[in-house]
Amino acid sequence: MTEPRVLRRDEWDTWYGTLVRAFGGIPESTEALELYRALTECDRSLGVWEGDACVGTAGAFSFRMTVPGGAEVAAAGVTMVGVAATHRRRGVLTSMMRRQLDDVRSWGEPLAVLTASEPAIYGRFGYGAATFQVNAEIDTNRVRLSVPDGTDDVRLRYAAPADVLDACEAVYARLVPGRPGMLARRPGWERLALLDPEGEREGASPLQCVVARRDGEVTGYARFRVRPAWGSEGPGGTVVVDDLAGLDPATESALWRFLFGIDLTSALTVRGRPVDEAWQHQVSDIRRCRPVLRDALYVRLVDVGAALAARTYQTPVDVVFEVEDAFCPWNAGRWRLCGDAKGASCEPTSDAADLALSVRELGAVYLGGVSLASLGAAGRVREVRRGALAQASVGFGSDVAPWLPHGF
Repeated sequence: MTEPRVLRRDEWDTWYGTLVRAFGGIPESTEALELYRALTECDRSLGVWEGDACVGTAGAFSFRMTVPGGAEVAAAGVTMVGVAATHRRRGVLTSMMRRQLDDVRSWGEPLAVLTASEPAIYGRFGYGAATFQVNAEIDTNRVRLSVPDGTDDVRLRYAAPADVLDACEAVYARLVPGRPGMLARRPGWERLALLDPEGEREGASPLQCVVARRDGEVTGYARFRVRPAWGSEGPGGTVVVDDLAGLDPATESALWRFLFGIDLTSALTVRGRPVDEAWQHQVSDIRRCRPVLRDALYVRLVDVGAALAARTYQTPVDVVFEVEDAFCPWNAGRWRLCGDAKGASCEPTSDAADLALSVRELGAVYLGGVSLASLGAAGRVREVRRGALAQASVGFGSDVAPWLPHGF
């Protein structure tokens, strides 16, 4: 068995086949295969081989991610990680994570991010759960939606998703700086939104789209499917929301109101929405929306100093962290963070520590969606200087909940 090495383009089919088998072996659609082949950055992808057989896979997309303060920071989007079932518990995953984080550091990227198929795996490599999302199953027969002034000024029209893709992407791009965790789309990634294999619709319609306009400007969109159903009491279809974005509260409300009121439906299914989205406060009965919270993006600080200096802080902070990081020892030790809403610096120091924690906790709080104080209460952050935890916790917060808009 070899050490991880960079993937060659002509090895992609074998490499990706190993990944598919590791996730159950159900073949991807031709449409999906073509997209993922095009998006794979082979020079940032690794394979472990035993002779001609690939037994381990891992990739890293070159993303730019919004952090608190609005800056876009280089982040390696860890993806396509799989180990052949025949080679479990033989160090394959650890060897790939070791090589990958060394590579990310050499590329000068201060962050690595991922979505975890099994969250328990990645904590030992320093990744912390940094964003969460809401799933909901809304009974639209019983739940009503109140909307703010201006909603009636928004006009909606149907459009073929591909025909309005550029307009929708322009809306998305305007939203990226305003919410930590959002990813600036690189060329080709816009195609992900149009992926619509017939075999994966589960009885629903092909992808549909409505575009919102206000004062002649495109201000939002919703992509969705409708799954028809009929019972003894009449129609009971379900609207399945893929994506929704609006530049202002009135546009968002107009789109939600439209989805709530589609004829012949009585349910609305949403997945992966921001935890602070306004519709949760506009519904008449949140219980009948059955909201479920789940983890989304995991963050790993590859370069503690550069990462902490790249974001801003809600209130002034001057704190010394004692950082534990056995997997990336260059991060271990004491770091002095000084920052406010205008900027920050973070440098190694010999000063006495104020807070002690591992790099996993720093990843969890990095985007402002998890508080240092809550991790302190959980025993995962140790306060060395009295009062330091509360001060730093407020500074690390974010007015807007971080959110990962799509998987990768």
